[in-house]
Amino acid sequence: MAGLQSRSAMSLPFSLSAAFRNLSLTAPKRSFSTTLATQKIKQLPEYIPPYPYGPNYVYRQSNTGLYGGVTIQFGNKISKGRNEGKTRRMWKPNVRRKKIYSDALEDWLYIKVTRKALRTIRKSGGLDNYLLDDRPGRVKELGVFGWELRWRVMQTPKIQEQFRQERKRLGLPEPPSFEEWVQQKEAEIKAKAEDQTNIKEATKPIYNDKLY
Repeated sequence: MAGLQSRSAMSLPFSLSAAFRNLSLTAPKRSFSTTLATQKIKQLPEYIPPYPYGPNYVYRQSNTGLYGGVTIQFGNKISKGRNEGKTRRMWKPNVRRKKIYSDALEDWLYIKVTRKALRTIRKSGGLDNYLLDDRPGRVKELGVFGWELRWRVMQTPKIQEQFRQERKRLGLPEPPSFEEWVQQKEAEIKAKAEDQTNIKEATKPIYNDKLY
């Protein structure tokens, strides 16, 4: 018995050293990340005309609501007390999710809207009037989300009837239908391709076999 105890006592340090040898002092890899995920830029469907001012790449959150051109403001907080100095800070826009009714769509829409844009909507007389304003300043502050919502409002039968009455009052011709527009575009593309082919044939050098 004494011999077995001495042997187990002698083999214990070697087993402990082998166990500690497999341990690593390096920190294990974290299975999560504390960095914020990159916010994707909202893309318009192909059937909607492209937004003339493009999406906002600096404040991407504004592409998902009616922000009225408002972004994050940066400045300094000045202390006038015992420890006078400046502290860098930011001012975020006052964004709320509001329930706004659209007369053209005949439905309530839950929209992320800033206090500035909501005040402008009320002054304009409703969401539809705010979206259909064609001034460059208004179109620029709509953003990608407002541009898409504007297109949806313009496609409703109620707004189409208003446009029809306005064209009739001004004596303007009716726009072509979608099928006619597609045929017109195909004819233009075909004519352009034929012109390019004729130009290439006219500029092609002519070789005379008698000279060689």
